[in-house]
Amino acid sequence: MKVAVASSDFATVTGHAGRARKWLVFEVAADGTLGEPVRVELSSDEVFHYAEDGRPHVLDGVDALIAQSAGDGFLKNMEQRGIRPVLTAESDPVTAVRALLADTTIPPKPRPIGSLICKTIDLFSKHK
Repeated sequence: MKVAVASSDFATVTGHAGRARKWLVFEVAADGTLGEPVRVELSSDEVFHYAEDGRPHVLDGVDALIAQSAGDGFLKNMEQRGIRPVLTAESDPVTAVRALLADTTIPPKPRPIGSLICKTIDLFSKHK
């Protein structure tokens, strides 16, 4: 199993997954052991918010994707790609992946203004 974690500094889980350029990709062994994360930095045209739908993507093949926040359009886009989007309040990438595996993910904190902004942007996004 592969899990990608949005991380603007390669040290913490960050939000706005659709615009994230930096990701940590963990390989999870059958026994649940986590491998060392691989750092992936997307080019500007590979950022999910701008990537063309249906076009192959460097993060295709991951089973789940973790971030602190994401818009509805991004969540739908990931599901269409066969990737399980997971939002969490956790800031440590390893803890976030372990929580996903144990099905104990901490839900993200409410972001009423951020959520409203994402919904507004989604109205005009090609990712609907």
